[in-house]
Amino acid sequence: MKIKIEVSARHIHLSKKDLDILFGEGYELKPMRKLSQEGTFAAEEKIDLKFEDRVIKGVRVLGPIREETQVELSRTECFFLKLNAPLRSSGDLEGSVGITLIGPKGQVELSKGVIVAKRHIHCNKKESNEIGAKEGEMVSVKVEGERSLIFNNVEVRIKDNFNLTMHIDTDEGNTSGVFNIGEGEVLK
Repeated sequence: MKIKIEVSARHIHLSKKDLDILFGEGYELKPMRKLSQEGTFAAEEKIDLKFEDRVIKGVRVLGPIREETQVELSRTECFFLKLNAPLRSSGDLEGSVGITLIGPKGQVELSKGVIVAKRHIHCNKKESNEIGAKEGEMVSVKVEGERSLIFNNVEVRIKDNFNLTMHIDTDEGNTSGVFNIGEGEVLK
């Protein structure tokens, strides 16, 4: 079965508490554009990330706000910052690395929250049945083209409001020749 693949560049999900510190008390994110998963959006807001003496400027904030702040980077970005972020599923932050967030109104020192996100597929129950996979199951996805490859260990995430889409980071996009949006085939 064919599946849309999106490259997910570095970004941050903010908690309400951290949003208030970085942008000011009572601040609300300004949606810039909708993302593929219902209710999610790229916000106009950006912040800087600092780890020791290294800085990455202009990291996009994604909405809506979350319970916990989470920074998602590629392995290459972690090498640049000289930090060792774990490969994790979104939301699995225990034992992850901390970083300094710098916004226009303040700074936040995170003790945890930086991860390299596992490649994954979002889908609803009907779509999960079509690809023959269950929640948390690992599947493989084949990408054709000049840099064809098979992504193994792609985690399946199922929610009623999800749309069938695979997310990979920029390192994986570069490796497979998928730039922004591509297509793959779920293998059984």
